[in-house]
This record gives sequence, C-alpha cells and structure tokens, in this order.
Amino acid sequence: MTLDEYILQHTEPEPDYLYRLWRATHIHTIHGRMASGHLQGRLLKMLVKMIRPKNILEIGTFSGYSAISMAEGLDEDGRLYTFEINDEMEDFTRPWIEGSSVGDKINFIIGDALQEAPKLGITFDMAFMDGDKRTYRDCYEMVMNILKPGGFILADNTLWDGHVIDHTYDKDRQTQGIETFNDYIARDPRVEQVILPLRDGLTLIRKIEN
Repeated sequence: MTLDEYILQHTEPEPDYLYRLWRATHIHTIHGRMASGHLQGRLLKMLVKMIRPKNILEIGTFSGYSAISMAEGLDEDGRLYTFEINDEMEDFTRPWIEGSSVGDKINFIIGDALQEAPKLGITFDMAFMDGDKRTYRDCYEMVMNILKPGGFILADNTLWDGHVIDHTYDKDRQTQGIETFNDYIARDPRVEQVILPLRDGLTLIRKIEN
C-alpha cells in the first residue's frame, strides 16, 4: 500500500457521482489530470464547511468536479458562480453540473471571469482560482476587489509540477505566470497565505480585515 492509498482510505469516501465524473473526464477530455479528484475534492468541501461562504467564485470550471465538491459544502442559501472560458467544455460539463444533487446551487457561466465576474455585482466570501496560469496575478487582483475582508482565495497548481524551483527547465509563460503570482502573494501585505503541498500545490490566502 502506498502512502497516497492510505490517505484516501482514511479520508471521507469519494461520492459515486464524482467518481463517475472523474472517470468520464479522463476518458472524454485531453487533460483529465486537471480534475481535482478525490483528496482535493474532499478538502474543498471541508474548507467550504469551515468557512461557510454565502457566495463562492470559481475561475476555471473544466469538467465541474471542483464546483460540485465545493457546492456540497454550501449551506442551503449558498451559491457558487463558476466561469469557464473554453466554450468547447460546455457540452460535457453542463449536464454533469445540472445532473448533480447540488446543481441548483451552481451558476455555470461560459466566459472570461476576469471581465465578467465583476459585472455580477456580488461580494464574494471565497474564491477558487484554477484558470489560465498566465493571468493568475490579474485574476487575483480582480478577485481581491470583489472579496470581502476576511474572505479566502484558494489558488490551485501553485507548485506546477515542481517547475517553480527547477532552474534547468525552459520556463513557458504558464510557469512564469505561477512564479510571478507566488512571489507577488508572498510580498502582499493585504493577505496571509500558506502553500499546501497537495497534488500540484494549493495556496490558501486570507484577505486581512481592515
């Protein structure tokens, strides 16, 4: 038994619906590994249960695994607004979201969150950033403007397969985007932050209350 297997055996079981979504994502999409999966999905649900946000913003829906996981943790009056910029994902993702037990809590929107999320006129309690790594810093600033004091941002993929410390790697714009974001967050006096070495790195960020 590997340590990863041990961890999953001692974590809340993955719901059958999400397991089937995870399998379908790997079968029918090119980048199946982008789906959150069992461990991160249960962590996202737990964090929502702990933070108890009324409004969550997600940037980067992909196949809907993380959106459904977070929505599972919402209170009855909670809402999640998730943006996917790639309209080619809509035919796959929308039926999975709408067919889930929490589909009524999720607003699935095709569009650029960087431009469209502020137009919602909503102050968010929590955000999950998992979109284009090249625009992470810009997305972060956008989210900070519509996030309440004391609110939380979760940023995914912040270790980027270890490329952030690999000085022999010919760094592309996505890697550069992650490095720029990580350095920026580390120096930002408006927030508290910690990187969790979970999967590909998950940074928890709290906006300091004035």
